[in-house]
Amino acid sequence: MSALVQGMALCQSTGSLVGVRHPELGGMGVGDIDVVTAFAMSPEKVGKDLNEAIFAPPNNFPRITDDLPPSGVTVRRGLTDATEIERVAEDLAGAEVVLYAAPSGRQETANAYAEAALRAGAAFVNITSDTVARDPRWLDRFVAAGLPLLGDDLASQFGTSVVHHALLRLLEERGLTLTSSYQVNLGGTEDFRNLVENDNTKMESKLNALNTAGRVELAPLGYLPHLGSHKVAHINIEAQAWGGTSVSLDLKLKVHDPSGGAGVIVDLARIAAYGLRQGRGGYLPEAASLLKSPPSV
Repeated sequence: MSALVQGMALCQSTGSLVGVRHPELGGMGVGDIDVVTAFAMSPEKVGKDLNEAIFAPPNNFPRITDDLPPSGVTVRRGLTDATEIERVAEDLAGAEVVLYAAPSGRQETANAYAEAALRAGAAFVNITSDTVARDPRWLDRFVAAGLPLLGDDLASQFGTSVVHHALLRLLEERGLTLTSSYQVNLGGTEDFRNLVENDNTKMESKLNALNTAGRVELAPLGYLPHLGSHKVAHINIEAQAWGGTSVSLDLKLKVHDPSGGAGVIVDLARIAAYGLRQGRGGYLPEAASLLKSPPSV
């Protein structure tokens, strides 16, 4: 969350719109987003002010702003099991949107935070690949409560899935026939480390985003600590053009992985808040382009 918190502070203090796709959504700018509570499991973060905690290990996103005064938000201990849902729901009182950004592969934890959001009367945004918005049971409950439910798994602002999908779509638009394609993803964040160990839902979500009916192969995710907050992706596409002649494309993409997520989160949060204020429960279709695995996939 360091990239998100620092980036929002930069926008608020300087008015910068660099990397902002929508300066205004639902009548809200990026500077209108306020963090009112935060949760973590790391002892290095719990009990600290949010603007101090975001720099504590295992965070490895660089500082992008030097002037970051105390936020007034003390990081609270996150859910350890379902018995603590009510405690977290009480901590969420007054929040309009709950952003769930724990490491993927923890379905029970995702379910518990979704339940806490329901009890707190807040919209829920799931940016992990765990199944929440795609689960009809959760969707029905959020619809009944009149609370937005957005997910699952954000599509990074300029990440591998977005670029790969655009290239495959371009091939189709130009009349070429896809022969084969693959992508390799390497990263150094803690989320990448977790995904290497719990990649079942992530692989499914990435394939959902590409929607290529088995024509694309994904190599297992690779965790390389020395990459820090960077993600390095390699994409290969083999195709046939007129007369069966071959076309081959190899592309390398290097980005700060957390930045790609933060640039999308600020849009998802505003869409969810706007939907909540309109009394629209359940999935909001306008968020589809920002997600890898929305309910329709």
